[in-house]
Amino acid sequence: MYFKRNITKQLLEWKNSPFRKPLVLKGARQVGKTTVLKEFGANNFKDTAYFNFEEQPELKQFFENTKDIKRVLQNLSLVHGKAIDPVRTIIIFDEIQECNEALNMLKYFNENAPEYCVVAAGSLLGIYLGKESSFPVGKVDFINIYPLTFSEFLGGAQQELLAYLESIDRIEIIPDIFFNNLVQKFKMYFISGGMPEAAKSLVEEQNISLSDRNLKNILNAYSLDFSHHASYKDIAKINYVWDSIPSQLGRENKKFLYQTVRPGARAREYEDALRWLSQAGLVYRVNRCKKPALPISAYDDLAAFKLYSLDVGLLRRQSYLDPISFKEGNRLFTEFKGSLTENFVLQSLIPQFDAPPRYWTSEGKAEIDFLIQYKDYIIPIEVKSDENIRSKSLAYYNKLFVPGLRIRFSLRNLDYNEGLINIPLFMADFTSKLIDITTKEV
Repeated sequence: MYFKRNITKQLLEWKNSPFRKPLVLKGARQVGKTTVLKEFGANNFKDTAYFNFEEQPELKQFFENTKDIKRVLQNLSLVHGKAIDPVRTIIIFDEIQECNEALNMLKYFNENAPEYCVVAAGSLLGIYLGKESSFPVGKVDFINIYPLTFSEFLGGAQQELLAYLESIDRIEIIPDIFFNNLVQKFKMYFISGGMPEAAKSLVEEQNISLSDRNLKNILNAYSLDFSHHASYKDIAKINYVWDSIPSQLGRENKKFLYQTVRPGARAREYEDALRWLSQAGLVYRVNRCKKPALPISAYDDLAAFKLYSLDVGLLRRQSYLDPISFKEGNRLFTEFKGSLTENFVLQSLIPQFDAPPRYWTSEGKAEIDFLIQYKDYIIPIEVKSDENIRSKSLAYYNKLFVPGLRIRFSLRNLDYNEGLINIPLFMADFTSKLIDITTKEV
């Protein structure tokens, strides 16, 4: 089975843009980069010329010996078995981090052969882009790909439910027949998360054990990446930080503490390890906001932050939470201090908004889980893992700053009342749409 990905719309816009440059697709390992690109090529081009530098290391010679685009294209055409047409063919360079010369050649595609559709992708590409000083800055386009969102997962699990959510164009109660079914599918998503292989095992095979095993294999692969691709001096520190994430999020106050990583640890010792994990796309760093004002980035407290996993399923597996919780009411959402739910909401918000979310605290009096900047709004967000929606923090924030709009995620139904919109957790992917609906109605 194939999960329909939202990124396809962005790829189409890139393909049809008169200002198109070679594209670099960035994303963590195992989020589906190769599958998305091959599917996109099959559906939108007559032909796909796919080259994998990990599987075919001899391809590197084509780029090491010349900067002549025509000669490179001639050699690639011979390997492909036919001429690469500039209009009908998409060229995919996969695992391009294995050949820096090919990465640099994107510059010459942009300057000397802009008629060709060229996409580059690779594992840990963010790490290599951060290292290589010869990277063709300004000569490529970028698109980020993330793990499956819940709405993408739902499209594979029950397309009719996704169609229903997409049809919602006003703030009104969701009928129980839809609401209860959506909660059940949402619980399934918490088991597999958004890693396509694990999600496929759960949706297509109905095999929880296989899905869990897939997640374990991915976590093992990440650990191997630390050893193979990080600087020797940082390997142990990266492992310490990565392994500490469940402990960091399991506390009531989720602010990142270096003492949780290792006794006696200091910030300056772990800066490179944190940066490596972030560039690899394996963690999200959410900075504390000192003042909820525009632009939100101007008020970052860089010394205070929370660290989240790239995927709720991986976090569940890394935390050794048994999938059996799926059958026990809402336990899967509330266990672990609600951290899985908070991680999920962050995953949903990041692709929707240009500015990364922040969080806000007030000297122990209140803590707002996330702040987002949307147009000229700074919107406070609180995440509740169940139907219990009592919140002193959001009330305190509202009294202090009187925001035009507040958001609460919970397992309660869709509702809007006096500036507060309650969004069911399973609708987190529709946050920006619901904000637009709400602000228009008000």
